[in-house]
Amino acid sequence: MSVSESVEAQLSAGQTMHALRLHEHGGPEQLVYETASVPPIGIGDALVRVHAASFTPTELSWPPTWEDRAGRDRRPVIPAHEVAGTVTALGYGTTGLAVGAAVYGLTDWYRDGAAAEYIAVEVRDLAPAPASLSFVEAAVVPLAGLTAWQALFDHGALSAGQTALIHGAGGGVGTFAVQLAHAAGAHVVATGREWARQLATELGADEFIDLERQRFEDVVGAVDVALDLVGGDILQRSWAVIKPGGVLVSAVEDPAASPAAPKARSVFFVVVPDRAELVELARRIEAGALRPIVGAVVPLADGRAAFETKRNTGVPGKVALQVTD
Repeated sequence: MSVSESVEAQLSAGQTMHALRLHEHGGPEQLVYETASVPPIGIGDALVRVHAASFTPTELSWPPTWEDRAGRDRRPVIPAHEVAGTVTALGYGTTGLAVGAAVYGLTDWYRDGAAAEYIAVEVRDLAPAPASLSFVEAAVVPLAGLTAWQALFDHGALSAGQTALIHGAGGGVGTFAVQLAHAAGAHVVATGREWARQLATELGADEFIDLERQRFEDVVGAVDVALDLVGGDILQRSWAVIKPGGVLVSAVEDPAASPAAPKARSVFFVVVPDRAELVELARRIEAGALRPIVGAVVPLADGRAAFETKRNTGVPGKVALQVTD
């Protein structure tokens, strides 16, 4: 019996773990810290001992949080789909990782998340964690980093010499987007509240606009790529600054859904796991060209407070859940 099979056998024999779970629909007030069964691992899975996790505050309202792909209720559910930890066991058909490897990744929205001591993850959704980061720092990278990368490059085709407008520049995705756009050679215009000005500037923003004091469309010239991470009125007003041939990209809501939307290119997308992009993000982190912003670290047992913290304003970057020391 291999090491992996031995560990798997021990863990599958009714072992339990601590987890943050939801039994009823609602917000953070429904989160319960309790004992749950260690998840089984399937074909192509890795069982990961979670050291740290992160989340997006709105995920508690998403259908995949509550249903499987067939639409069946899967409560109780475990949230938080960004993970950093150590591979404990491997299922059949896995390649590219070994037991004991330090990994990070963005996990399947239709499966339980990483707000627990163990998580079963498809190996293809994991990559070696950046060696220069702590597990807490690594845990805040996958969702925010991948969202920023896919918005700017996969959907926005941003290139050197262009102008990028980034709304919500002080948040988890925004802090990565500013750095990536700057590194790509773009002129970066960041927006947000005044508390984010210094951070956005330090990360590479050429201009910063305080949305509470200025209307960005009155001071911004035409832009090639506008990345919306706010939605609502900010999204709709962004049409006014898109130059011919430019694109409005949103990870919040569909820009084209408004009757007032002009006939210009827009993209609404949901981030997807991508091992190759995780590897590239890690390479840039190791080279010192990209860094995560951890706004707060909260113990798993206080996970409800973590979700509440991020829902409040003024928290830069991401909030991490500390699962193990």
